[in-house]
Amino acid sequence: MEHPHLIAPEIYNLTSEMEQHPADKVALKFLNEHQQCEEITYGKLLQQANRLAGGLSQLGLRKGDKVLVMVPRRIITYAIYMACLKLGLAIIPSSEMLRAKDLSYRLRHSEARAVIAWSKILGEVDKISEDLPALDFRIAVTEDSALSGGWLDLDALMDGQQEDFTTVATRRDDIAILAYTSGTTGNPKAVVHSHGWAYAHLRIVSSQWLDIRESDTVWATAAPGWQKWIWSPFLTVLGNGATGFVYNGAFQPKRYLQLLQDHGIQVLCCTPTEYRLMAKTEGLGQYDLSKLRCAVSAGEPLNQEVIDTFQRHFDITIRDGYGQTESTLIIGTLKDTPIRMGSMGQAIEPGIVEVVDEHGIPVAPGVVGDIAVHLSMPALFHTYYKDPERKGKSSQGDYFVTGDRARRDEDGYFWFEGRGDDIIISSGYTIGPFEVEEALMKHNSVKECAVVASPDEIRGHIVKAFIVLKDEVTGSPELAKELQNHVKEWTAPYKYPRKIEFITDLPKTSSGKIRRIELREQELRTARE
Repeated sequence: MEHPHLIAPEIYNLTSEMEQHPADKVALKFLNEHQQCEEITYGKLLQQANRLAGGLSQLGLRKGDKVLVMVPRRIITYAIYMACLKLGLAIIPSSEMLRAKDLSYRLRHSEARAVIAWSKILGEVDKISEDLPALDFRIAVTEDSALSGGWLDLDALMDGQQEDFTTVATRRDDIAILAYTSGTTGNPKAVVHSHGWAYAHLRIVSSQWLDIRESDTVWATAAPGWQKWIWSPFLTVLGNGATGFVYNGAFQPKRYLQLLQDHGIQVLCCTPTEYRLMAKTEGLGQYDLSKLRCAVSAGEPLNQEVIDTFQRHFDITIRDGYGQTESTLIIGTLKDTPIRMGSMGQAIEPGIVEVVDEHGIPVAPGVVGDIAVHLSMPALFHTYYKDPERKGKSSQGDYFVTGDRARRDEDGYFWFEGRGDDIIISSGYTIGPFEVEEALMKHNSVKECAVVASPDEIRGHIVKAFIVLKDEVTGSPELAKELQNHVKEWTAPYKYPRKIEFITDLPKTSSGKIRRIELREQELRTARE
């Protein structure tokens, strides 16, 4: 199975996509929570990147070297990524929330030669006690703070460098990104993405999903350090010549809605959690989001109630999408296609994704199986770094198996069932947690929820719901009973949560995904006691 239009030229560097736009076009608009604003054009951004590429080259960094980058939402972050990639370096995107032990593993495993970090978080790198023999350079992005010993100043590296830099001749299969997955058990896996991956990603996501135009102001809220930031705020925005809106402030639903209104955002890419909390905001209808043309969500399935709320108030349909660190967006509610409410959408390209059985054979419509990506898909990762056999172990037949479960209808729409380990088997019934969560989210008292399997002597497992209530609502046995009856009205009665626990916060990964594994383990511990 071939996709020739997704295959990059043999000599290709992904930053070439960002150098084709008018130099005077605004590339990025930055705003912090103190209302301080800053803008930069494509021409000035490229000059910054070129000066830094020259400085890094002068240090002795060369094509193929690994660089760990840990910088927040700032304009300089974009220049750092561009500079490293133009030089042929492989970037290890790293969240500011990582701690010394996380950073130590990444630096040792990757044998990174350099780390570029925000000055306020240098301490975590300095705390690393293990020997890092490959690490030659520690580079700080300073913000009014003195540097500790051993750190170089990024601005000083750029001083005196030329504003043009000849991009290193990288090949499409050369490594560009080394992304460590946020695994829930064991050490994270290191996913190798090439420059050619970026070529395929741009042509998949730009045309079928995000629908970004050069005249758009685009707000993709993902933070640097996650693959999603490379997908949208960095690669797709700058690759399409749009203006990226960069807000470096804490998430507050009303603040986000106000920013959408004030800055006339035309394309929005948010996490499901952000959409959920905005949808629950009092006085939602007072905000003017008439400029918003495209709203998409990815990370985990978005509840139907949230989609309905945005449709009702703003006449815009949030389009859901599905992808993994190992690939790109592979399933989504594509632009200009009929929307089938509750589904994940369709394959982003014909033939690249199927629902397969345990032998890697596509199953019939309506049958639940594993979501799997065809191994020939150009936007699929190359390998796991230093663990080449692992990709094969996660593959069946012609497909890489994602670990998520779904069914597909006769028209090619996918319907999410849950992660393989999230599925609940109760009295022989197979129950996907998402459907129960969907029903609970329709209740006015529910702010957030997560559903997991809870051990039960009679049924094997039962459905348990952990519920965060809206601020003015108090949990009670009466409300629990009301919620159980509510679920029975929206789903098959056997799926209702036989246990309900009211909590103040759900455990989440630093990228905002609900950690159901933590809740499941809590239930297992309770059952053993």
